Amino acid sequence: MAIRHGSGQFVKAIVLLFACAVFAQAAPLMAQTGPTDVDRAFARATQLHEAGDLEGAIRGYQAILASHPERADVRSNLGAAYSRLGRYEEAIQQYKQALARDAHNQAIRFNLALAYYKAALFTEAAGELASFVAAAPRQMPERLNATLVLADCYVRLGQYKPAIELLSPLAEADANNRTVAYLLGSALVGDGQMQRGQALIDRVFHGEDSAEARMLMGSILLLADDGGSAIKELERAIELNPKLPGLHTWYGRALMRMGDPEKAKSIFKIELADNPNDFEANLYTGILLRRDKLFEEAQVYLQRATRLRPRDSYARYHLGAVYAALGKPADARLLLEAVTKEYPDFVEAHVLLASVYYRLNRPEDGQRERAVIQKLNAEQQARQPGVQENDRLDPVKPPAVAPNKPIEQKERQ
Repeated sequence: MAIRHGSGQFVKAIVLLFACAVFAQAAPLMAQTGPTDVDRAFARATQLHEAGDLEGAIRGYQAILASHPERADVRSNLGAAYSRLGRYEEAIQQYKQALARDAHNQAIRFNLALAYYKAALFTEAAGELASFVAAAPRQMPERLNATLVLADCYVRLGQYKPAIELLSPLAEADANNRTVAYLLGSALVGDGQMQRGQALIDRVFHGEDSAEARMLMGSILLLADDGGSAIKELERAIELNPKLPGLHTWYGRALMRMGDPEKAKSIFKIELADNPNDFEANLYTGILLRRDKLFEEAQVYLQRATRLRPRDSYARYHLGAVYAALGKPADARLLLEAVTKEYPDFVEAHVLLASVYYRLNRPEDGQRERAVIQKLNAEQQARQPGVQENDRLDPVKPPAVAPNKPIEQKERQ
């Protein structure tokens, strides 16, 4: 599928890559001299699949696998049918079994990656896509598509530098490719490279009053701490295309920065109505609900945020705080111990962990955490006299960043 370069359409290009199932072209694993009853049954099931009778196709594929479980091509098509029905977990299981029997079949690997992507399992999708890109010939059309989807996974995971490394050569080779420019601009903004991001936007979207250009400019202004100007850009983007993915999330973050958390909460929920797997919208909705002491509701959003980015320390910290507030100190402990181990200078996490230890009747561990807190506060005071963290919430800071240490440093090791 070709990537569209037309105005207002390129942002949909990544999604369009997954509009149709891709049938694996695996050869049957049995030596055959001609069509067999199994081959004819497979052909009938495939015809049903292509005609849109997915349930009939599934029954046909399952009947074949009952007697011939070694058929990787049948499993792959069964996975494609499940995926078309939105049954991604079942699709993933079929693709994994097919790949186990035909490890070098890149069509199956690509379909597995797409199923992971559709299920919002971006870490798993990125792993399969990276393998696919590494093995695919450079001239293969699917390689470009896979590279773009891989970059999108990295952006969604907050791993901006790998996305930039992937996309920069593509941008140099085709300076006017708007899909590449959009993804690269998003990665640059997330990585805090505002000047480079703005230069890219000015070059590719110069003079264009599009929602995409306005959103990118608004995000840059917000990261540059000009919340008022950011809101103007983002509101204009909403006028132009209120369905642009991620737009209401940036608008909500700008509203938080300008001191309007109630409106921000409603804006995040607009984003989530169209895209329930938006990490930032889930994260900040959960945080705002936590601050309103609506802990049960906050738990739902923060659990989803941690499922989308399991390594994100900020999400795990706030979910741990919700667990503590709900009387689940054992669950809170597991999250907070992991966060403080990975980010030993995350003061607020140590404070919360100390209180959790005391509630679990582990005073020695609580005292140890208090000693760590005193040491970190003394170091901080020495660096910046008079500054206190006090469980800060910065809606402008990329959400994959814990206080004082970016999570990407751990991810890239």
